[in-house]
Amino acid sequence: MAKHLEFGKLGESYAEKFLQDLGCEILLRNWRYKNLEVDLIVRDAGILVFVEVKTRRKLDYGEPFEFVDWQKKRKLTRAADVYLKKYDVTGEIRFDIISVLITDKDNIQLEHIKDAFWNE
Repeated sequence: MAKHLEFGKLGESYAEKFLQDLGCEILLRNWRYKNLEVDLIVRDAGILVFVEVKTRRKLDYGEPFEFVDWQKKRKLTRAADVYLKKYDVTGEIRFDIISVLITDKDNIQLEHIKDAFWNE
């Protein structure tokens, strides 16, 4: 696996542990349908949450969450629509972003942005 993909998976692991510590139930990691992917699908107090995780080593080009552009948001909402239809899921949903900054093995910072955007 390419180093940048391994690094992304490491960030997802930190995000997953972070959400578990908050009491979220992890339902799926890296759910895929064709060219769509959701990093984490979790249940938070009855709400189905589609989570995008962005991991970076430094802030030279901005915060990790700033890399979730309109195209990524559109793909994530399309993936959520497919997931909801495929598994006949109803109820409240939301879209979260978790920014992970890993400057070294002892310096890991996470920022959780709840309701980061809506299905547009």
